[in-house]
Amino acid sequence: MKYIGQILPVDGYIIMQKESLPADYAKSLTHLYQPLLGIQAVSLYQTLLHDMELQQDLSPQTHHTLMNYLNLPLDEIYQSRRKLEGIGLLKTFKQSRESSDLYTYELQSPFAPDRFFEDAMLSQLLLHHIGDHKFNLLKKHFGRTAVTSQAQNITASFNDVFQTFTPSAEALGSVPKQESSTEEIQMDFTWMEQMLQQRMIPVGRVLTTSNRRLIHQMMVLYELETHEIDKSVLWALTDENRLDTEEFKVACHDLFKAKNNNKRVRLTETQPVKKETTEVPATKEDMLIQELETISPKQLLEDLSRGNHASEQDMKAIREVMTTQGLPSPVMNVLIHYVLLQTNMKLSKAYLEKIASHWSRANIKTAKEAMVFAKKEQERFQKDMKRKSAFNPKKQASKEVVPDWFKDRKHKQSKQPAVATNMNISKEQEKIAARLKQYSNGN
Repeated sequence: MKYIGQILPVDGYIIMQKESLPADYAKSLTHLYQPLLGIQAVSLYQTLLHDMELQQDLSPQTHHTLMNYLNLPLDEIYQSRRKLEGIGLLKTFKQSRESSDLYTYELQSPFAPDRFFEDAMLSQLLLHHIGDHKFNLLKKHFGRTAVTSQAQNITASFNDVFQTFTPSAEALGSVPKQESSTEEIQMDFTWMEQMLQQRMIPVGRVLTTSNRRLIHQMMVLYELETHEIDKSVLWALTDENRLDTEEFKVACHDLFKAKNNNKRVRLTETQPVKKETTEVPATKEDMLIQELETISPKQLLEDLSRGNHASEQDMKAIREVMTTQGLPSPVMNVLIHYVLLQTNMKLSKAYLEKIASHWSRANIKTAKEAMVFAKKEQERFQKDMKRKSAFNPKKQASKEVVPDWFKDRKHKQSKQPAVATNMNISKEQEKIAARLKQYSNGN
């Protein structure tokens, strides 16, 4: 439920694609990416890919369309979208608007099957997911090379075939520099260069562009420290002071297993980090708002039940309301608290849906906004009730002549029920006041 409310069904989206797909992209998605991402994420990618052909003039569609296409709730669609973003198959851009947000999904081209195995991180992840036997079969099938290593490259160059002229210095200066196709590595290798120089090992022979990229990927994949990477590099050096990439991968994996008690390497999702609040709440209401912003609906129900487990029926009702109305978790917490107070601690699904649809149309995003909105609605309701009672027409007085003794007897009989009614009202007000006091204290 941590992804509920991140996107709403009314939010629009458009799809773009800048890169052309490789010929065998479907095989790559099915056999190589699907074991890492799961079938839902791959289905979302393919749905966006083919849905792009139906778009006319980049007119946005709502996420409710994706819910119907995939037959999935919106929180699972959001979870699948994050997986595509993390693996490099999707870029997402958000544009905030008054009524709803607009997302632009830019599809990225997946690796062709043979190129997939050139990426050290992806290939290592696939190896750990499907095992050695299946991995070797896929690599043997998709990683075929038509040219053996003993063959000599005799391809003619451009200058061998075409006549050219020698450009002037001005012409050379006007030629734009070609961008490197290699991925820029955001990592400082100064520490490793110093380590190699101290051991009289040629830095340029070890830290080539491809080796730097490999070292960075293995460091991220296995969460290794710098001294552990140094040890792996030294272990994998050949007699000619060149890095044996396969030996380096094995060394990194062995260090990971030794450090994590033979724990398997799996592609898992990172938990969303909660924002730490540095401000100290000034009032009890602020403390309650801060608690409702961070706690989950399940934990809220259990706290209100004094530690008892939340029932499956209540959790199902909350899940359906949050999914259909797209309420964020903090707003749902306020709604649960509000409904419980209004219905004598009974969680009514019909009442939840009625208020949730109203709050969804009001575009409430935070717990504070929900509490302010609920208070205003309650005050408005009470004013309407007072106004109706003030303008209620009095009953017309009877024209019949009533004796004085009958009036006195009727007045005496009406005194006793009125006193009882006032006592009942006072008791009910005391109960409500005690419940609200308990609510404000965060119990």
